[in-house]
Amino acid sequence: MEPRTPLDALDLALLTALDGDARTGALELSRLAGVARATVSARLRRLEEAGVIGGYRVDVDPAAAGFEVQAFVTLEIAQGAIDAVRADLEAIPGVLEAHATTGSGDVLCRVAAASHEALQHTLVELNRSAAVVRSTSVVVLSTLVPRRTLPLLRSGAAAHAGRSAMRPPPG
Repeated sequence: MEPRTPLDALDLALLTALDGDARTGALELSRLAGVARATVSARLRRLEEAGVIGGYRVDVDPAAAGFEVQAFVTLEIAQGAIDAVRADLEAIPGVLEAHATTGSGDVLCRVAAASHEALQHTLVELNRSAAVVRSTSVVVLSTLVPRRTLPLLRSGAAAHAGRSAMRPPPG
């Protein structure tokens, strides 16, 4: 495990701004945070090098893109078959993410499909994997809390460390 990178108020201010719009440039971030552009660049570089910022991506909503049916699928897999199941899951386009887990299941997947019929096809594909012994699926009815990280980061940040808590936007 890599050493933890403690976050301060400036880090949180920058991450909050980028969470709102990952295309925000260093000049605008420096204006919002009330620090020099070089400071912003150095902080972002430090957060990237530490792995806190893993990249800048477009956040695609599968439902808005026509894949309105989502499900979570728990897989029980054959002993020692984690690499085989990883390769099988990567080959299935409907698998959005998959995590090795503890408990009664070995892998938890989030899948998306354009229809219930397409979901059924994806579930059949999952079960075709020689590594899968059993699967259990639950269909998502609605999202109560979307993927987020800022509340967690804020809860672990040093209370008053750093220079900036970010200025509120004008207006």
